Amino acid sequence: MVRSSYVFTSESVSEGHPDKVADRISDTVVDAFIEADPEARVACETMVTTNRIILAGEVRASKPGQSKAESKAFTKEIIASLQPKVRAAVKDIGYEQKGFHWEKARYANYLHGQSAHIAQGVDSTAKKEEGAGDQGIMFGYACSETPELMPATLQYSHNILKRLAEVRHSGERVELEPDAKSQVTLRYENGKPVEVVAIVVSHQHKKKLGGSSYSQKRFADLVRPYAESVFPAGLITKRTKWHINPTGKFEIGGPDGDSGLTGRKIIVDTYGGASPHGGGAFSGKDPTKVDRSAAYACRYLAKNVVAAGLADRCTIQISYAIGVATPTSFYVDLHGADTIDPAILEAKLPELMGGCTPRGIRTHLKLNRPIYARTAAYGHFGRQPDNEGGFTWERDDLVEELRRLS
Repeated sequence: MVRSSYVFTSESVSEGHPDKVADRISDTVVDAFIEADPEARVACETMVTTNRIILAGEVRASKPGQSKAESKAFTKEIIASLQPKVRAAVKDIGYEQKGFHWEKARYANYLHGQSAHIAQGVDSTAKKEEGAGDQGIMFGYACSETPELMPATLQYSHNILKRLAEVRHSGERVELEPDAKSQVTLRYENGKPVEVVAIVVSHQHKKKLGGSSYSQKRFADLVRPYAESVFPAGLITKRTKWHINPTGKFEIGGPDGDSGLTGRKIIVDTYGGASPHGGGAFSGKDPTKVDRSAAYACRYLAKNVVAAGLADRCTIQISYAIGVATPTSFYVDLHGADTIDPAILEAKLPELMGGCTPRGIRTHLKLNRPIYARTAAYGHFGRQPDNEGGFTWERDDLVEELRRLS
């Protein structure tokens, strides 16, 4: 039996969280390669720690008509050009600290050419279609809890940190430093969020607050109005519990306080625990990797199902075998909605994206563009499609066609 009344929690982390710094760098590498070659292959892992940035992974790029030797030289050329782009990404986040500085951190790049054995399974030829970059299962989810069709606990967690990042970047709140985490707990009645039970914000800060020495209460008074502003009226009550920097001071943070690695915040990146996750990370991977592109496709299709009014919640699962173009399975769960037989959607939805083959997904969502660095923080989903082609998987352009099925 599905519970209708319960308490649920999700968390988010800021762009300055060490793992998110690593994600941003890895996606900056993806963008650099795709800008040079839209069909580039990238699997980049980043580690950041006290004044150190380390890149590793497999890459490949080429220009039309290049020989294998020329392609290798072109790939090495791109690898050699990455350092200023990586440092610019760290600068944009806002790190100019003694323990982690965009200009002074030591940089090491261990990227190398992609395995020929992986390439032979994935690349298209005259005899076979482009295959999936790996085996795996991917999930997409949407629900009617928020205008973004995202779980409310996660969306509000993201929104708190995005608002604080805005006032940090603008200079309105110079006391704030880049590293931060948030957590929102909501009480649900009849499946709808009705009250904020608890809000947690841990935010890195400077030693002084507006010229005065730091105190936990003074910092809580600074942060709380920004956090309150992201919630609809009436959701926060007198019973709501607040925990702002509950351990006290938070001066040492970012990669200096804790090492960061690409791909360690996959639940923050997706649905905050409200939906299953296939296990694969997104950042640092080009869109031939179905960990990324098929998860985007599943979100796109699930969002359109909910936007069409066919269900209040929709979960979609898809699976692949490495080197094989056609999915091994496609599953739709409408969580009890009886507006349409899920089997109809299981037959129709893949058709809308070229059979959900890796190339069909990339073509439909126009993923072969340098649009990935912007996805690295505050979630890959629940975002607005932008004018440069980012977040195409958040479009709801299938709504009318899906309504005709019911």
